[in-house]
This record gives sequence, structure tokens and C-alpha cells, in this order.
Amino acid sequence: MNMKQISEIAIQYGIKPKYIRKAELIHLIQRNEGNFDCFATAYQGVCDQEKCLWRQDCLKQAVKKSH
Repeated sequence: MNMKQISEIAIQYGIKPKYIRKAELIHLIQRNEGNFDCFATAYQGVCDQEKCLWRQDCLKQAVKKSH
């Protein structure tokens, strides 16, 4: 998901997305959704949140962080 799309979601939750990095913004959205702010933390590639909106980007980012 690109930053424009993420920003649009953030705005729906009353979050002002300006000057916030992607991962931080997604963490804020996750907390506002009532979920764990776990984006990009699946370092072993293990995640049980099959229906998570962020899952695809999350797993990619987690792999990047682990290297």
C-alpha cells in the first residue's frame, strides 16, 4: 500500500499523517483500530493475523529489518 492510501486511512481515524514515517503511521492506525501495533515485527515470517490489512507490506518490511 502506498503512502497516499495509508494517509487516507489515517485521516479517517482523525490522525494527521504529515511528517510521520510509514511504519509509525500504520502503528497509529492499528492502535486506533483496537489492534496490536505489530506492523513489521514478524521477524521470523510468522504472523497469525491472516485478514490484516497490512499483512503483505508487514511481512516484506519485517524481512528487510531482519537483514
